[in-house]
Amino acid sequence: MASSGAPIEQIPVRVLGGPTALFEYGGLRFLTDPTFDAPGEYHVPGGRLTKTAPPSATPADLGRIDVVLLSHDEHPDNLDHAGRALLADVPLTLTTPGGGQRLGGGARGLADWESVELDRRDGGTITVTGVPAVHGPGPREEVEPITGQVVGFVLTGEGLPTVYVSGDNASLDAVREIADRFGPVDTAVLFAGGPRFSVLFDGRLIVLDSAQAVEAAGILGARRVVPVHYDSWAHFTEGRDDLVAAFAAGGLLDRLDLGDRP
Repeated sequence: MASSGAPIEQIPVRVLGGPTALFEYGGLRFLTDPTFDAPGEYHVPGGRLTKTAPPSATPADLGRIDVVLLSHDEHPDNLDHAGRALLADVPLTLTTPGGGQRLGGGARGLADWESVELDRRDGGTITVTGVPAVHGPGPREEVEPITGQVVGFVLTGEGLPTVYVSGDNASLDAVREIADRFGPVDTAVLFAGGPRFSVLFDGRLIVLDSAQAVEAAGILGARRVVPVHYDSWAHFTEGRDDLVAAFAAGGLLDRLDLGDRP
């Protein structure tokens, strides 16, 4: 579903650190992958994850959250202790089919291309569609047994920009599928950071790096890219400067928006 007619005003996106961002869309307030713990270590199968910086806001600072868009619930760098506690106060959490079962309560899983319609506060509806994401290199059937299910999201609505939230996706083939159905998109919230682990997939990328984020932006025809998931964790191998350099080298620096940071 491509935007048509007069240009649609871009929505502000508040980037809070790690994969967490807040934006208002059709009068509803959406939060991506909530991570609000203080810096520290998390023990995970095969090793540990280290959070290096606090978020720029606490849940109490954010006000009302209507919907959480949770790419997956099994890794603490996407849903930590404080983020998990926040879900109890949010009416709806959209996530993977497995995550919807594990979390219960207000959580609902979305399979690929499955949609849910939400009532807008300003009238009409918002459609949120679950879209493919692969948390590592290679075919999904080989990656998911190791890193688990992940889902991305596309938000559409009459008179609203088309917004894509990638989640922890490393597959440009998945991005091509999404572009075929929804491109061009107005805002792409791309998870980046180039995370790698020597014990996973021979150290290959498990989420986009900066160069791939540029390629994804081109595939999507994205009018704006808001990167997240590139700071506050030790396993991210690329940060803000790498993103700026890559978008400049790709001739897309004018589309890069580092978000409204408090």
